[in-house]
Amino acid sequence: MKKSIFIIALIGCFALVTNSCVKKEDTIAKIEVRDENNNLVEQAMVVLHGTSTCNCPSQVVVYDTAYTNAAGIATFNYNEIYQLGQAGVAVLDIEAYKGNRQGQGIIKIEAEKTNEETVIIQP
Repeated sequence: MKKSIFIIALIGCFALVTNSCVKKEDTIAKIEVRDENNNLVEQAMVVLHGTSTCNCPSQVVVYDTAYTNAAGIATFNYNEIYQLGQAGVAVLDIEAYKGNRQGQGIIKIEAEKTNEETVIIQP
């Protein structure tokens, strides 16, 4: 009897330890910006933001800005927004600008993945 209680307690402790060791992977958004000639655009400003889906007062949860690198990619890290066990992360609007050119798009941010989207900017 005492042995079976000890074994059950040991299994319970093992389950707690293994569940608490789950490491969260990175949740990243990469936006590639190209111009109307399909060339990569360096130093374009990229804004990702959420849009309210109800008629209630708008409450912006996500509003991030980054600039594209030499490869035309702006990178956003959403590890702070995503929590383990959460059903989803976000669907965000994309706005990209450089000089007199601009473009728009939408990106679905999925948990623990590198999410990628391309935006074409034009005059």
